[in-house]
Amino acid sequence: MTDWRTCPEPRPLRDAPRACGAPALVPVMSDLAASLESVHRRIADAARAAGRDPASVTLLAVSKTFPADAVRAAHAAGQRAFGENYVQESIDKIDALADLRAGLEWHFIGPLQSNKTRPVAERFDWVHSVDRLKIAQRLAEQRPAHLPPLNVCVQVNISGEASKSGVAPDEVAEVARAVAALPSLRLRGLMAIPEPAGDPDAQRAPHRALRALFDTLRAGGLPLDTLSMGMSADLEAAVLEGATIVRVGTAIFGARDYSH
Repeated sequence: MTDWRTCPEPRPLRDAPRACGAPALVPVMSDLAASLESVHRRIADAARAAGRDPASVTLLAVSKTFPADAVRAAHAAGQRAFGENYVQESIDKIDALADLRAGLEWHFIGPLQSNKTRPVAERFDWVHSVDRLKIAQRLAEQRPAHLPPLNVCVQVNISGEASKSGVAPDEVAEVARAVAALPSLRLRGLMAIPEPAGDPDAQRAPHRALRALFDTLRAGGLPLDTLSMGMSADLEAAVLEGATIVRVGTAIFGARDYSH
């Protein structure tokens, strides 16, 4: 199995001057394709080590803070599913890429306030960050009737961090059953953002705990099929513990600039 701690860093972005307030730089097409290939290789190595089919793991490219042109380039390189964290930025991006809409799958993965659920209900295919029943209820009420049910995951605060959103593990079953009963939504599974850990064994522990919750809910009759867990630094640990979606940004697009 590949030692991901020695995997190469994503290739740098195009070296060009940027004025303050300008959008993030767009990765060079060849570099972006190489980064996508590298991440797919990491996923495949981890899946095979776990005795899994690499095709059972979906790569979600997290494009937050990067411009629409970066998404367009990733799409041209074969990527289809994209994750966004900020409502207005993502809606602007979806509009700018309207010509590709049929070939893109948009996932909202960031914290969602109840007063911003409508555009997400109307424009996205998935929401991973349902962290309380009120959010799910608003999404259900605001999902347009002509669209298919909105795919949703319940976000679990698996590490118990005060700074993280998410349902407490001992409350997940109650929330998940309530969400599953709502119209216009399809509960697909669970999502978590564990506390960072450098050691591979420590990385696996919270993913294993989320998988245990997932298995318990399935045994209780909920038809779940999605474990959204794992990011650039810990995707191997997540795949080894059963992730079906890994959310990867930095390893594809490079480091983000939050200064503007």
